Amino acid sequence: MRLQLQTLVQRKFKVLLLLLLLLALLLHVTMDLALPATRRPCSSDAKEPKASGTSTGSPLLASPEKLSLRILQDFSGSNGSLEKSSQPQGAGPKGKDGDMGIQHRHGDVGPAWAKGSKLAALFEHPLYNIPLPEVKDKDKLFVVNPMEKFSLWNSRSDEWVSSSKAEMVLPTGKTAYDTYPAWLKFHIGINRYELYPRRDPLMPTLLQDLATMKIVSSVQKSGGTQLKLIMTFSNYGQALFKPMKQSRDQETPADFFYFSDFERHNAEIAAFHLDRILDFRRIPPVSGRLVNITKEIRDITTDKKLARTFFISPAGNVCFYGECSYYCSTEHALCGKPDQLEGSMAALLPDKALAKRRSWRSPWRRSYHKSKKAEWELDPNYCSQVRRTPPYDSGHRLLDLIDMAVLDFLMGNMDRHHYETFEKFGNDTFLLHLDNGRGFGTHSRDEMSILAPLQQCCSIKKSTYLRLRLLATEPYRLSELLREALAADHLAPILAEPHLQALDRRLGKVLAAVGRCLATAAQPHQVLVDDIGPWL
Repeated sequence: MRLQLQTLVQRKFKVLLLLLLLLALLLHVTMDLALPATRRPCSSDAKEPKASGTSTGSPLLASPEKLSLRILQDFSGSNGSLEKSSQPQGAGPKGKDGDMGIQHRHGDVGPAWAKGSKLAALFEHPLYNIPLPEVKDKDKLFVVNPMEKFSLWNSRSDEWVSSSKAEMVLPTGKTAYDTYPAWLKFHIGINRYELYPRRDPLMPTLLQDLATMKIVSSVQKSGGTQLKLIMTFSNYGQALFKPMKQSRDQETPADFFYFSDFERHNAEIAAFHLDRILDFRRIPPVSGRLVNITKEIRDITTDKKLARTFFISPAGNVCFYGECSYYCSTEHALCGKPDQLEGSMAALLPDKALAKRRSWRSPWRRSYHKSKKAEWELDPNYCSQVRRTPPYDSGHRLLDLIDMAVLDFLMGNMDRHHYETFEKFGNDTFLLHLDNGRGFGTHSRDEMSILAPLQQCCSIKKSTYLRLRLLATEPYRLSELLREALAADHLAPILAEPHLQALDRRLGKVLAAVGRCLATAAQPHQVLVDDIGPWL
């Protein structure tokens, strides 16, 4: 009798347990079906592109390039370079470009600089408020879903997951866009017409992150002629670190060839601000930083080749030299004081696996030879040949190249052999002004050959010319504007005073070159190509 009772109880318990399991399954299916499509977590099962050049250590430091790829893939739902995403629904007013919750990135905000500054006055000038074409989905580097919120799953994982999976609740008044780190906002803000907007409230935060954010990984960048490091921050952003090799007041000797010159960290910082003052906005944000060689490079690097090159100098300073084509030896080691080292931190662009970039050989590339000359140095009519060659035979590519030549001449950069563009936008986009470390090496000499594209083609954008004229007048003197911009950097002063004074002198020579072209042209519009229409 007792045995029969026990058997009966066991059977009822099994039936009850089965019913509970079925009920839980039914409840789970019901909740999943009720969840809106835009709030479902994105799939992260797809294979990630293989990251290159970075060794792995602990799970927290593993594959920073892979992390960048995964984060952008998750945020965009699909690669914006390949296909459009659907228009998100429901969440607040639309911005000018159709995005929801992101409109404050491109909105009309107050000046980022102190009230009464010359920079603030410059950015209020009509020439710095010429409207851009409407930015559509096809004009964005990434088409993102601004309603998707993301959070790190746990400290032992390199997976970023949707907020619905992480059960993250936003504070009242916050949008999903507010959860993105500054470097990610910079990436998803890139479009066909600009690397970042004129009035970008994000810029101070991004520059501050570059200068102060905790560094969790440092590895050597592969390739290149001189030592550079890829540094990863605690928020998974990355930057290119160029260490200090020369003092501010040290000029490049006249006997040095341009291709054997040092790359200067302060030149990278100054080039970013100069590019912004010229309203090109084609250089990624750069900030100066004082790095602890011991704690922020040696102790955390997973790069075995780099780790082998550290030593203590006879003066008791921590030094290293890495591996590269030039100046990577004990004799050219980089030493701290005793372990503090200045350098420039440039925000990295999106990984090429997500946003492909095309490298173009500059038509005015130098020979990089001690005695040979390039074709453009021998043929005064060289530009006519360039004008017949794609992509310079149509569109604004040639004019963009002349913009870049003006920038290079102002800072004395002779090392412009290639330039890059985002492949998604084809030929109808801006040029990226990357790698400016060989600028600002001399202030007592002006290398007029850098202006060859302008002098030989006798063409320049009307907007560029009008801004250059403005920067040659009070109260918008170029040297004073750049001095003010650089004063906010963590390593200020960035440039020695003679370099700032050389800017005004060189600007006068650029305007004189345009003046000679205008004097010989049949019609002014042949020289000043109208890119602003009736707006002014």
